[in-house]
Amino acid sequence: QVQLVESGGGLVQAGGSLRLSCAASGSIFSIHAMGWYRQAPGKQRELVAASTGGGGTNYADSVKGRFTISRDNAKNTVYLQMNSLKPEDTAVYYCNARGVVTTTLHAGDYWGQGTQVTVSS
Repeated sequence: QVQLVESGGGLVQAGGSLRLSCAASGSIFSIHAMGWYRQAPGKQRELVAASTGGGGTNYADSVKGRFTISRDNAKNTVYLQMNSLKPEDTAVYYCNARGVVTTTLHAGDYWGQGTQVTVSS
């Protein structure tokens, strides 16, 4: 089975920085894309940033220039460096892995359990 474990959330003042990490474990052969989504209270889950297998990245307009996604394929780990944080960035952040192929040739998408990010004004 595949598991995604996130870390790095917490409470930070506006203008501060946090770095989220997400490590995928299990019998993984390959992962096509890894990314981060977030969900604020009363709102739908939205894409924050994603890193595709070809090395491409995409970001929500609201975080461009402030957040940077990076990926260590050897460790099946994805990071999200968040700078210049704003109160509106407050949400539960979820790690996502798409197109995961296991060593038994099972394919699927997976989610982490979520990590809370709170930005105080």
